[in-house]
Amino acid sequence: MISSRLLPVCILTAALFFSSCGGNEQKSTTETTSSDSTTTTTATTESVAPSTIVTTPQGMLLVTHKVGNFTKWKASYDAHDSMRLANGIHSYVIGRSVEDSSMVFVATKADDIAKAKAFGANPSLKQAMQKGGVMGKPTVSPVIITWQDTAVVNSPLRSMTTFTVKDWDAWQKAFADGKQERMDNGIVDRAYGHDADDNKKITLVTALTDTAKAGAYWKSDMLKKRREAGGVIGQPARFVFHIVQRY
Repeated sequence: MISSRLLPVCILTAALFFSSCGGNEQKSTTETTSSDSTTTTTATTESVAPSTIVTTPQGMLLVTHKVGNFTKWKASYDAHDSMRLANGIHSYVIGRSVEDSSMVFVATKADDIAKAKAFGANPSLKQAMQKGGVMGKPTVSPVIITWQDTAVVNSPLRSMTTFTVKDWDAWQKAFADGKQERMDNGIVDRAYGHDADDNKKITLVTALTDTAKAGAYWKSDMLKKRREAGGVIGQPARFVFHIVQRY
């Protein structure tokens, strides 16, 4: 039995104990609420993925040529990188033709398109190409790329198509309208632009995710009608290649 003298002390001790527990429980509730609030805030402020579309004009120098030996040519190409950099030209993509692996495609980015054009016509470039085993006359095209999609596409297969149109703006509209049609046929838009001096001469690069569908589409009446709507003149020239290196 508890002594009457000790009873007030026990009551006071018990009161302090429960008061202390109640304080801890309240603190825990407050902390949980604060944590939940933080979680909710984080979820609602989650950032949206940035767009992969680039519309800032990019000067480029595109070259296609035949080589006697790809390995020898590639070593020579890499050895002349300082010459390109001195002219504001940066290596971007190297590809090889699907039909003829000795046909090589080189895409470079240019800091100054006028300077790039001068470099493309310089006899020193021709000499460097000959040393690397380039055969015949190369095709050197200075272009302004006005639209690019930088999203990753899980296919190294590309098609570069060049053609002439009646009007640049009319072609762009017709081309945009046909995007889903191309995707349904295994063709994904990657980049397009025009000749540095003539916006009626178009260069279009696409990725191929289904070559059978793409091949059939290229021969279809659907594409023929799409070209007519876009004011395409004559028959486009197409170069299909595998990407072998990205810089």
